[in-house]
Amino acid sequence: MTTVDSRPVDQGRPTPDRSWRSAVDRLRRSETGRIFGALVILCAVFSILRPHAFPTTGNIVNIASDASVLLVLAVGATYVILTAGIDLSVSGVLVFAGVIAAKVMQALGGQSVGVLLLGLLAGMVAGLAWGLVNGFLVAKARIPALIVTLGTMGASQGAALLITNGVDVRDVPFNLVLSVGSGTVAGVPWLVVIALAMAMIGGIVLSQTRFGRYTYAAGSNREALRRTGVNASRHLIKVYAVAGLLAGLAGYLSLARFATTTLGGHATDNLSTIAAVVIGGTSLFGGRGTMIGTVIGVFIPTVLQNGFVVLGVQAFWQQVAVGVVLIAAVYLDQMRRAARERP
Repeated sequence: MTTVDSRPVDQGRPTPDRSWRSAVDRLRRSETGRIFGALVILCAVFSILRPHAFPTTGNIVNIASDASVLLVLAVGATYVILTAGIDLSVSGVLVFAGVIAAKVMQALGGQSVGVLLLGLLAGMVAGLAWGLVNGFLVAKARIPALIVTLGTMGASQGAALLITNGVDVRDVPFNLVLSVGSGTVAGVPWLVVIALAMAMIGGIVLSQTRFGRYTYAAGSNREALRRTGVNASRHLIKVYAVAGLLAGLAGYLSLARFATTTLGGHATDNLSTIAAVVIGGTSLFGGRGTMIGTVIGVFIPTVLQNGFVVLGVQAFWQQVAVGVVLIAAVYLDQMRRAARERP
């Protein structure tokens, strides 16, 4: 005699609709979800105020391109801030790396791919060198990161001015500007593709590798990291080296986009970079943060600046707004930290 199992099918198992709703609800309640919500609201406000200027395809591409260089800087800064450090030198290193890349390509001459790649290599090596200096002084000489990177910011910017005699290098290979600076792939600017690739690689390394775990540990409990047999000083040097390397790449991308070294155009890049990372949920106290949060956080100061331009607000107010948002983000981070430590 055949019996029929009368138990309900999939009893207790969430249906696809419930799973989807649950995922959406978790995202909404998460810090990343709240940051994304703030970005959506910001875009909606500017779209309502300037419906024929802000939400256009051309302006969206412009925002994404503006965010690209900042995102490359922010990927490196995320690692540094996760270790409870700070890197103020990225604006100066970006300019220095751009100058070195431009000078190398100028000396080689021509428009070949080889020349462009050697320029890229030169710029990234220049950035790496400054990153190693930062890391060694912070980890080995035990000088506070704030002082070290403030000093190397001035030194790298000054070195760039000395090399160029204070005059922008404008002899940039046309192929670099045409391909990387303004070229697209499937309608997406190469600048955006490269920046997102760096963010994806940085996110995978941070979440899936031993290097990422050590970076979190260096910010949350450095002594415990040492007790596991990890050379914490050496790891710090590597983290600052990564930040310098990415600042060198950002300098090359900036050179490609503007077709000049823009010596005076990056004075506030360090502020925007730190603001983007902190707004994205990475704690200045170290040990907590995600790369996806940084990606979202990068767009908030970029959208703010772009929206102010569209509204015709003076450029001075753009810096004020970014500074205020940064202070607010740090204050909220302190409140969350205090709430977690409260018994």
